[in-house]
Amino acid sequence: MSELKKLNESAKYSHGLVGNLAAFEGKIFIKDELKETSCEISFGSLAPGQAVPFFHNHKDNEENYIVLSGYGAFQVDEDVFPIADGSVIRVATGCDRNIKNTAERGNLVYICIQAKESSLTGYTMTDAEITERDSRL
Repeated sequence: MSELKKLNESAKYSHGLVGNLAAFEGKIFIKDELKETSCEISFGSLAPGQAVPFFHNHKDNEENYIVLSGYGAFQVDEDVFPIADGSVIRVATGCDRNIKNTAERGNLVYICIQAKESSLTGYTMTDAEITERDSRL
């Protein structure tokens, strides 16, 4: 499946399915379908030798790329470096970026999370509260 399938939602959550990421192909943005309000998440897959067909930068949002499988090269302005399974790359605003699958076989599959730069003020336990609730799991 190379599309997001919405499974269910309520006023408190949205739940979707992208499917088997190992077999994923193409690019999917999920903000609109899951009604995200704090970030944009996309899934991308590049075939061997393929790169995103353009460089781009963002005025307000940083991007975080997480490589799920495969390997390739990443460029930020003039810097180029190798990437592989488990690589995590943060790119600041105002920087040109691109990603390429340099493998002879196998897709380069990644997640990209875009959020407003310098907006994270609370996280993990600074933004969490332990609550009492009966588990229904």
